[in-house]
Order: sequence, then C-alpha cells, then structure tokens
Amino acid sequence: MAFILMGGWAGGEKAMAMDSAIWDAVETISREELAALQAGRLRDGLARMQRRVPFYQARLAEAGIAPGEFDSPEGQPSRGLSPDDLAGLPFTRKQDLRDHYPYGLFAVPLDEVVRLHASSGTTGQLTVVGYTAADVALWADLAARALTMAGVGRGDIVHNAYGYGLFTGGLGLHYGIERVGAAAVPVSAGNTRRQVALLRDFGATALCCTPSYALLLAEQLAADGAADGVALRVGLFGAEPWSERLRAEIESRLQLIALDIYGLSEVLGPAVAMECGAKAGLHLAEDHFLPEIIDPATNQPLPDGETGELVLTCMTKEALPLLRYRTGDLTSLRRDRCACGRTTARMAKPLGRTDDMLIVRGVNVFPSQIEAALLGVPGLEPQYELILERRGALDELTVRVEAAETPPDAAPDADAPDSAIPAPSELERRAAAELQSVLGLSCRVAALPRGAITRSEGKAVRVIDRRPV
Repeated sequence: MAFILMGGWAGGEKAMAMDSAIWDAVETISREELAALQAGRLRDGLARMQRRVPFYQARLAEAGIAPGEFDSPEGQPSRGLSPDDLAGLPFTRKQDLRDHYPYGLFAVPLDEVVRLHASSGTTGQLTVVGYTAADVALWADLAARALTMAGVGRGDIVHNAYGYGLFTGGLGLHYGIERVGAAAVPVSAGNTRRQVALLRDFGATALCCTPSYALLLAEQLAADGAADGVALRVGLFGAEPWSERLRAEIESRLQLIALDIYGLSEVLGPAVAMECGAKAGLHLAEDHFLPEIIDPATNQPLPDGETGELVLTCMTKEALPLLRYRTGDLTSLRRDRCACGRTTARMAKPLGRTDDMLIVRGVNVFPSQIEAALLGVPGLEPQYELILERRGALDELTVRVEAAETPPDAAPDADAPDSAIPAPSELERRAAAELQSVLGLSCRVAALPRGAITRSEGKAVRVIDRRPV
C-alpha cells in the first residue's frame, strides 16, 4: 500500500503533533478517476448479486431488470455504471437479512466463508454476516486506512476496548492495528478498573471504544487519581451517535484528540468511514461502498449537503454484497477536497438513526440533540437518560441528568410519584430552558447526584420509553 505523508496537525496539551499519512493512494485520486473506478466495480458487483443471490435475482426481476443485464458481452469490454443507474433499483433493509436468516443472502458457498459475525436488534433476531478470506483482507486494509487517518502507526500501542466476539467492533479494528504495525491490546469491553490499570501500565497511545465508554474510563481514571499517568494521544470512537460538545468533553477529560469512526456489521464493520484530523466529516471508503443520501419518507435521492438517510451499495464484497442497503443513519455528504488532501466523499457526523428519532408531542427529537443542549449548561455532567411516558393523551419527557455538584434540593428519581417531586432547582430550570430554546420542546429535568445514572461498558442506553405501544 502507498504510504504518503501529507500535512501536520496537532491538538490538546498531551496530543503529540501527527502527520496525516495516506495509507492508500486511491484516497487522493481525482473525482474523475474515482468515478471510473466505481463504474467498473459497480457493474461487477451488481452482476455478482444477480448471478449468485436468489433474493436479488427475484427483486431485480420485479424491477424489470433482465437476467444477465449487468454481464458484459463475451469478448467485449465492460460498460461501467454510474451512481445514477442505481435509481429505481430495489433497496435492501435489515429485515431482509432477518427474513433470510442465516445464510440466505450469501453470494458464495459456505466452504468459502472463513468468518461469521452477527448483530441483534430490537426483535432479538440475529442478522448474520459472512466474510471470505478476501473480505477479511479488505476489512483489515480499510481499518489500516482509518487508523492511519488518525495518525496511528508503527510504535503506537492501541487499547482496543470494543467488544470481541460476534460484534464486529473489536476484531474489525484488531487486524488493522496489526496491519499498520502498531501493538494491539485486545482488552475488549468490561472490567473498567482493570482497563484503567492497563491504560497506565502498558502506556497506550491510542484508545478505541464507544464515546460513552470513553467517558466512563475518564471518570475511573479521575477517581483513581491516575489521569496524569496515561499517554493517550488519540481516540477512535464510534458505534453510537455523539455530539461535538461531547467530543470536547472527552478531549478535555482524556487529553487526547477524539475522532469519529463509522461502520455497520451488515456492510463490513468499523472503517466504512473515518474522520481525519481536520474534523470536517468522515471520509467514506467509496472505492468499495457507493453512498447515496435519500429522503427516508419519500425514498427519493437528496443532493449533497442535505440531511437524509445514508444508503450504501457494496461493490467489492464477496460473501455478502448488498444493494442499496438502508443504513438508518441520518447524515449528509460533501465531495470537495479535504484539507488533509483526500478526495473521497465525506459524511457528516451522524445525527442519529431513523429508528432513534423520538416524537414527543409532535416534535422530532434525537438523543444527540438533547446531549448537545445539556452539555451547553454549566454544572451538568455528560451523563443523561430520557424517560418517555404518556399521561392521559399527552407524551411527557423527563430528562435525568447528573449535576457536577449535587444541589441541596436535587430532584428525586424520575420514577418517584408526582406528589414527591419538589419544585425544580435553579440548575434544573436552566437546563429545561436550554432544551426549550434548542428543541422547542418543554420537558422536566431531574438533576441527580454524580453516579446516579447507570454506566454502560458498551453502547449506552439513553432512552427508556414507557409509552404503551
């Protein structure tokens, strides 16, 4: 792989100056060259889906696509396809993977599959993803691309606290860490006290975990008086939406540069997109995954700069190629050249998921918006829960948040009966006013003592919806 040094950047008192290196020269080719590469790979990928996956044979036939439509005539060069050719082709949804559990969407026989991962959703039914040896090699290479973008390379010690197992996070980054020549600490999730000791004792320079777990590690480091004993320089945080204000909080507490990494099991895993030091969007690996943004209500494409649902088509995956996969993640795209020199499309930090959006008294709200508003109120910790209930015909939202210092008139737990709820404190009034100003939504804020909200060692559970179905 090409390894090209671009400019330099730095941030944070303890963050070392880092050169933004390029892992693969394809990251800097012109948009015209990239379009030509995508055109050939898109045709090959669609032909593979149509030939090898009965589900896509049927769906494409329903869309009026004749068998062999994407195959090149024998002896003739392949005619490339453009992203515009995807319009009118069917979408793939997570439910399609569940409906064809476990292997119904695979494009290769099982004796060519070398690894299986899976994730579960609200139904509890697993969505199973498979990888050939070539898919695993691609994944390692894209993870190496992402890590290089974060300034991680030979000589770094990477504390990988994403879960190892069926979840793609831990193993997905593990092979990329080794590929760039860094030392992997495969600590996985859980046992926070031990993780803090390992961060200090092993001298980790990079941290990989969810942003909510990064906060928990910061809290434990402070509680143990060990915050000054770590050498962390950069963090790759993903698997859940997080706001710019939470980024600033993490950077302040851990004294590192906090960067966003994006992926989803169905498409590959972590490293589908990665933020560089410019923090101006996540660079998509669009030489392998063709991105679209659609209006989730109308399914119509949206222009660059407008927020909608991210749709990805896998052009090069062998075991589980997906056509126009509805990710459920809300974001926008831009395609101008980044300050780091990369030309690949960038997606904005995901606002949330289409299925995470809360509708409270007719107002659409995402947890990440509430998080950003709360972090703008002095005296609050970056820990919160949203309790949704229905009283009579109206939805009510209670925001449970921790106070940096417990106020003398701190509110009781949100489960307390109405008669036990005292008048709001000044801190709670300020928080409620900020939420009203930012969201246009009135709600009750309960300021609780530090540590009152349950911490997660994986993905944080922020929403508790008690409304009747």
